[in-house]
Amino acid sequence: MNANAENLVAPKTPYTTNYKSMQYAWYHTQFGKISSSFLLLNTGYEFEKSVGNLEVDYKQTFGTYLVFKDKKWDSNLGLYGQTGKSTDKNVSAWYAGANVGYALTDAFKATLGYEFLSGKDQNDSSLAIKSFSPIFGTNHAFNGFMDYFYVGNHQNSVGLQDAYLKLNYASKKWQFSLTPHIFNAPNTVLDASNQKKESYLGTELDFTLGYAVQKDIQVSAGYSQMFASETLERLKNVTDAANSNNWAWLMISFQPKLFSSK
Repeated sequence: MNANAENLVAPKTPYTTNYKSMQYAWYHTQFGKISSSFLLLNTGYEFEKSVGNLEVDYKQTFGTYLVFKDKKWDSNLGLYGQTGKSTDKNVSAWYAGANVGYALTDAFKATLGYEFLSGKDQNDSSLAIKSFSPIFGTNHAFNGFMDYFYVGNHQNSVGLQDAYLKLNYASKKWQFSLTPHIFNAPNTVLDASNQKKESYLGTELDFTLGYAVQKDIQVSAGYSQMFASETLERLKNVTDAANSNNWAWLMISFQPKLFSSK
């Protein structure tokens, strides 16, 4: 990607999430009831190595995504690694995530899931980047609707463990979903006196509902609540984790079909 100016790089921002170049190979195949995808991605990011000296480092992301579906069962598994260099630092990170879903009835489905994103101990003095970066992820769809992680300032941090349970119920025109998340830090978090804090970050509850008013009109709403720990308070540099943190939303979708032809 070319540019007329260095607005996203020098001199204020030493690193940008906008890639300079990208190459990838992706392969998808089917083995009976299992579908498999394989990815090899090479991304180059421009950074200012020294004053007026711009260089490009290349980071590789590679892995596989497997999906299994059979009548009432629905499960998937993702395994990815990252290597290469970023802002003149070596990268060594990895990700693992899995979901197992089961339709208890035609209307009710439960899914148990877990994600692990590698991170770096806060007392680790090495310059290597050990935190996995979901570089092009649809971040709001993962790790809770409150967007505490990877949408904001959680890049190159202590990583994340996210254990969750999705409960979905549909009845005629109604749809309901409740997802509790339990977050933990897989790496060391230190307090102001460099003492190790507990790994538990907090629990988040996400509730959504939908109602089909008619064929072209859908009403959706949701409410989320985060019960944060003192460890998350330390990571986010806030003064009181006990403060109530929640959000609610309402959306009306109108999708008319104006005309069609064959």
